Amino acid sequence: MKILVINGPNINMVGIREPDIYGKQDFQALQDSIRQWAEELGVEVELYQSNHEGDLVDAIQKAYFDQIDGIVINPAAYTHTSVAILDALKSVSIPTVEVHLSDIYSRDKFRQFSYTSLAAEKTIAGEGFDGYRHAMEYLIEQYGNA
Repeated sequence: MKILVINGPNINMVGIREPDIYGKQDFQALQDSIRQWAEELGVEVELYQSNHEGDLVDAIQKAYFDQIDGIVINPAAYTHTSVAILDALKSVSIPTVEVHLSDIYSRDKFRQFSYTSLAAEKTIAGEGFDGYRHAMEYLIEQYGNA
């Protein structure tokens, strides 16, 4: 099973940006954790991060042609604004789990709506780094580790 993990804008600044909300571990630690969990779970993982909406859309579309089996996405601020990312996820029909480090549902009102959730099978919010592992486990549970 091949899983693409996509991180949106400012996730590369985790550990630096508002550590009381997003945690003190840095982006490299997040990537290392995801790679370790993928190895433990017996899946192939590809990691992608961009601060640019169009690049994220391109990565989602590329996943279709690369025959990715599942997507874990933290669209970050684009969660609340990007119909383009929503449309890209709908167009590829790859099983998707949306992840957020913080609990978006208990934050600012504008952060409580997610366009991405309209295409994702599941949303995991407020579990920090562990949310990524739980997202991968969900995809494996639902779609097998082929």
